[in-house]
Amino acid sequence: MILTGPDIITERERGRLVLDPFHPAQVQPNSYDLTLGPTLIYYTSDVLDTRAENPYTEVEIPEDGFVLEPHRVYLGASVEVLGSNHYVPRISSRSGAARLGLFSHCTAELIDIGSIGQTTFQFHAVNPVRVYAGDRLAQVAFLRVQGDIVLYNGKYQGSRGPQPSKIHRDDERASAR
Repeated sequence: MILTGPDIITERERGRLVLDPFHPAQVQPNSYDLTLGPTLIYYTSDVLDTRAENPYTEVEIPEDGFVLEPHRVYLGASVEVLGSNHYVPRISSRSGAARLGLFSHCTAELIDIGSIGQTTFQFHAVNPVRVYAGDRLAQVAFLRVQGDIVLYNGKYQGSRGPQPSKIHRDDERASAR
């Protein structure tokens, strides 16, 4: 089951989910619109490696916007800190952005229960698309859970700003066991 817009407001007021800053105008019938923060990162290597840190560049989005080019992954972050110890946040593109061929969060849509932080958007543009800091490009919905809750305590906990992949740490953790 998914929370409705009014339920999102109520559960936030009860402290059962985090959306900060919160703007009532961003509440939708069953989601909350998320805004793009001021920076983007993109990888600088032609080949990315799941077992190594990958080099990247961080750019400030200029006032006149930044053009996302096809065939490149860009990472941005929500302005909003979000999460919940009671619900599972699910991030997806807003339909208006998707209709421009901009995928804001085409994979890894579920945020683990207990993860609190700014979410990293994985942008992929089918055509060149100009984006601006403050654009509402994605949305979060909150799903009810069933069963015992085990809270997230992983490598992205407390994220601020866009986070590059840390998948290489999984191999290190597996080796340590």
